[in-house]
Amino acid sequence: MTDPTVHIFYACDDAFIKYTVVSLSSMIRSADPNGRYHVHILYTAVEERSKQQVLALARDNWEIRFDDVSDYLTSITDKLPIRDYYSKTTYYRLFIAEMFPELDKAIYIDSDTVVQGDIRRLFMTDLRDAYVGACHEQAMVQVDEYGTYAEKVVGVSRYNYFNAGVLLINCRQFRLKYVLDQFIRYLHTYDFVVTQDEDYLNLICKDHVYWLDQRWNTEIFGEIPYPIEEAHILHYIMQSKPWHYEDCRHADLFWAAAAQTCVLDELRAVLAAYTDEERERDREAGERLLQLAVTETNREDNFLNRLNRLNRAKDRVEILKKIEQYEREGRFDEDVEEDPPGRMLMPDEIEYIRRGRADRLKTKLAYKMAREFLQKQIDDKQFIVKEIRGIEHFQNLQSGAVITCNHFNAFDSFAIQLAYEAAKQPDRIFYRVIREGNYTSFPGFYGFLMRHYNTLPLSSNHQTMRKFLTAVNQLLQEGHFVLVYPEQGMWWNYRKPRPLKKSAFMFAAKNHVPVLPCFITMKDSDVMGDDGFFVQEYTIHVGEPIAPDPALSERRNADAMMAQNSAFWKAVYEEEYATPLTYLTETS
Repeated sequence: MTDPTVHIFYACDDAFIKYTVVSLSSMIRSADPNGRYHVHILYTAVEERSKQQVLALARDNWEIRFDDVSDYLTSITDKLPIRDYYSKTTYYRLFIAEMFPELDKAIYIDSDTVVQGDIRRLFMTDLRDAYVGACHEQAMVQVDEYGTYAEKVVGVSRYNYFNAGVLLINCRQFRLKYVLDQFIRYLHTYDFVVTQDEDYLNLICKDHVYWLDQRWNTEIFGEIPYPIEEAHILHYIMQSKPWHYEDCRHADLFWAAAAQTCVLDELRAVLAAYTDEERERDREAGERLLQLAVTETNREDNFLNRLNRLNRAKDRVEILKKIEQYEREGRFDEDVEEDPPGRMLMPDEIEYIRRGRADRLKTKLAYKMAREFLQKQIDDKQFIVKEIRGIEHFQNLQSGAVITCNHFNAFDSFAIQLAYEAAKQPDRIFYRVIREGNYTSFPGFYGFLMRHYNTLPLSSNHQTMRKFLTAVNQLLQEGHFVLVYPEQGMWWNYRKPRPLKKSAFMFAAKNHVPVLPCFITMKDSDVMGDDGFFVQEYTIHVGEPIAPDPALSERRNADAMMAQNSAFWKAVYEEEYATPLTYLTETS
């Protein structure tokens, strides 16, 4: 059985063809003389003289031909938004699989290379199901700004970003996975302007790369961790061009290869004619490219931010659909978002009323951290409170109180925190009842707040709940405020009040303290949030305190206060939104 023909592709224009001659000449001299090779030069405009310089390299086992891609480009003109800052040749490697449907595999190589290894060995690499075989891009690995750009804009680890100047392309996978179609779709979605089509390739091929020995694409850039003689392919990237700089690293290897070709004098003339002004422009261009990477990284609407926002928007849309379904089915007290599972809070893990010095310091720190976080959200217009109405009802409280609020956002308690601060009740502490999992399972910053920011976690453990109830009763009797969400579950940006549960009102009735009903209405601001929806602008409505009736039992008091709370919420809703309060359950 004979070995397959090795298919090799270059893409160049007339200005770059002389470098193709050097690269191809070095490749032929280094290759297994017993192999068969077919070299394709993809082009749109190359002079006949230049073609002949390349064709003169042909051997019995080395077929060379020029493939004009003009007709193919014309056939996809309506799909491909060629931009002024793109050299069209940068696209050609994307066309190989579609233009040559008979090929299962092909090598693409840039012309600014010198080949010292047997190219047939590279071609015989088994790619399995990988889209490409490639080497790590050293600019991303060795320069922090470029690495950060890869991670923050393209969404690819700096250590998993490949250089597209030498590729072993799995043409079969390119066709099966519609890589060209994906590329065109992304072209219409976002302009990558730092490494251009290389960014798109890395995005599309992420997690589908066969990592080649780095020697197959030794970039003349930064540190090279092996002797240069071991490099199978030298790649003179960016400003590392021997034909522009006499002091270019490893220029001797390029000139030794060029000396074997008919273009040596042309290349010497290019070097001699290259001016200091042009070298200064190269230096400035390098600085601009680095700054462009930083600018793109910091762009609010860079690709990864935009993609994440789109994904979050899709998640939010699914949540909204689920809310509609739950409302139709009357499942008002069920959460619509699946929180990660939390473990049970055991009684020996918590003292609800923490009055030791260490506890007070942690609470003070948590308050400082939360306040700074909230202020940043406010400054960035990610948390907007337009108005607090009825603050006098909060200010006039002379006892502890159960505060109720509709629950529609993970941070809506911050709105009530702002109302508490506006009421200026420094002698009474503001506490929040939270879910068990928020206390036991939240990591990092939010976990610290959940455990130390005057929170009262519920528990699925009966003994812990007894401690919880004792603590709530004590805090209310001492004159403090406890925020309870009587709707129970959180429904994201849900504007209607939901049916209330009795527990909050039983706390108030048992401890002879009023309920302070709060209802937050919202409208779209002109600020787009990270989730692809407009940030909501809140108005906090504080109602008159609902005091228990001494003549009624605790249960009847709880029922009566709950009814008054519901009536207040309903009245606010209908007045603010100018619509009757109805539910899908009533019309289904």
